[in-house]
Amino acid sequence: MVKELLLGLLLAIIIPFAHAGEAVPTNDDPVLEKKVMALSENLRCLVCQNQTIADSNAELAVDLRNQVREKLKAGQSEEDILKYMVSRYGDFVLFKPQMKTSTWLLWFGPLILLIGGVWILTINLRQRRKLQLQAHVLSAEEHERAESLLSDQFKKSDVSENTAQTNIVQKNIKDRS
Repeated sequence: MVKELLLGLLLAIIIPFAHAGEAVPTNDDPVLEKKVMALSENLRCLVCQNQTIADSNAELAVDLRNQVREKLKAGQSEEDILKYMVSRYGDFVLFKPQMKTSTWLLWFGPLILLIGGVWILTINLRQRRKLQLQAHVLSAEEHERAESLLSDQFKKSDVSENTAQTNIVQKNIKDRS
């Protein structure tokens, strides 16, 4: 009983201190922090790839934000920092890459793939339509033969159906009498 009471008292003391608070900015200079976040919005997280380093909590994103912060403290311009990041990580690090010959594939690749897919689909559908039209064309002789086969089959099925219906009616009449 005493152990449980001590454990409860210990938990009551520890729990308020275990609460995780909001992250405190690493720098006391709000102007510098605002510049860091603005510049971080232009850089892609190389781990997440669909987030900026400002939005990402990946370890690499935190390191890149710290690098940006240190370079801004050292007096480098935003343009110099972006050039440094591109030289180190390539154009992919820019969240909105610049239009130049080395990035044309990034800009126009999805459009080229879409156009190519529509073109292949169109060719495929046209070929399928031609094959369907060729498969359904019957000569006059084949058409007459198919008609005679179908009419013979319908006559046989009509006779068998009529006979079956007659037998059912006759059975019902016998059952009633």
